[in-house]
Order: sequence, then structure tokens, then C-alpha cells
Amino acid sequence: MDLKQISKNIRKSIVKMNAKSSASHSGTALSTVDILTMLYFKVMNIDLNNPTLKSRDKFILSKGHGSSALYATLAERGYFAKELLDGFYVDGGKLPGHLDKDAVPGVEVSSGSLGHGLSIGVGMALANKIDNLNSQVYVMCGDGELNEGSVWEAIMFAPHKNLDNLTMIVDYNKLQGYGKTNEVINLEPLHEKLKSFNWEVIEINGHNFQEIEEALIKKTNKPKAIIAHTIKGKGVSYMENEFIWHYKSPSKEQLEQAIRELS
Repeated sequence: MDLKQISKNIRKSIVKMNAKSSASHSGTALSTVDILTMLYFKVMNIDLNNPTLKSRDKFILSKGHGSSALYATLAERGYFAKELLDGFYVDGGKLPGHLDKDAVPGVEVSSGSLGHGLSIGVGMALANKIDNLNSQVYVMCGDGELNEGSVWEAIMFAPHKNLDNLTMIVDYNKLQGYGKTNEVINLEPLHEKLKSFNWEVIEINGHNFQEIEEALIKKTNKPKAIIAHTIKGKGVSYMENEFIWHYKSPSKEQLEQAIRELS
């Protein structure tokens, strides 16, 4: 399985979707793709024929404004026809700009109002424990999302309940809606903070498939936090580490350049 090619396909879908709908958050979506590719194509226990199987692993994209990345990944994986991606964020389309769990199979949680995903994931992981299910719950949070107090309530609660079936992934791309993440509210020392809350903490390059896989499959006896250092706009040269692509959509010429680079 060529994970690099799969991730390029997903990135192509993202820029096409955002260009067609004149939607924002291209950079936000692109930073997550390699992690999503590893989860859905190699790590997670899922069944395309029964996407609501009780024993499935679950993924929550808490930073739901990066929805185009999850929709594109699910379509690439075969949850639904890629043609539905043409209906992203447009009148009459099936895919809302923020994630909607009732829109298509594979979306576990409606999200976009930041700060809720980890708490929901904690509930799912606790339910798995109660039901004696050997299933994993993965939650991806944005780095700017860690400004939300509800996230830290969930971070406190998970170790208290010994939720070793829960993984939080921080998409640490260093940019959020108001500028550089650590100039808005400094997260550092993030590793030490999470460790002090009794989480297993792993720092990785969020675009290195080997590091991503090793971190995701590592067995622990406590909740696991993966600090994934990523690049906002990854894969498209003019978007990488550029704050403006939190808000812009590609023009026709910019889309053509992005497709060339991703090909």
C-alpha cells in the first residue's frame, strides 16, 4: 500500500473541494492528512461493510473546521462515492462545511465548535471499558483548540478513569485563527504539562509515516497524547506555514499549481 500516494490523492481532493466551494481552512485540513492516512489505511480496526459496528475503532476530528480532510479521507477509503465531495460546502450539497455525523458514513461526531471532541472521546472510551470492548478511540485536536478549558477537564478526567484505550493527537502546526499559536496563548512546555496530568506523551514529526505508525500502535497503560509537529498547508508550497490559508481558498491558477505539485 502506497501511503504517500494515498495522502497525495487526499490532498488533491481537499484543494479541489475548497476551490470549488470558495471555502476556507485549506491549510488547516492539509496538516492532518498524513495522520488520517495512517489511521484509516493501516491502523484503525474498521469495517466498510458495517461502518457502525459496535467493536470498531473510532476517530473524532475535534477541529471540525478541517472537515474537508476527513471527508476526503473517508471517500478515498471507500466509505462513500468520491462524487459526493463535489457537494462540499455548497448549496444543495451533502457535505456541510463543519462536520456532520449524519451527512455520510464514517463521521462519528458533528464538530466545529472547538473544545468538545476530546470530552466526547473520553465518554466513548469509558463506554468501551464498561462494555468490555477492546476498541480504541482517537481524537485529533488543533493546537489552538487547547486554549479551551473543556479540553483540560477531559485531560484531567481520562487518567483518573485509566483510559488506556484513548489517544489524543495534537495537530501542532503552530498557527491558529488569530496568528501564531504560542503568541496567542503559549502552550509550552506542552509535553511536560500533559505528562504531569499522567498521560503517556510522544512527540513526532506528523508527516513521517514511520513515526506516526509507531506512536499510534504503541501500547500504554494510560491515556496517550501524541504531539504531532505538522506544517499548516503541507504539500502545497505557497500554503505551507502561511497564516492566510486559514481563511483563503485557491483561485483557478492556484488550484492548478497545487494539483501540479501534488502530482
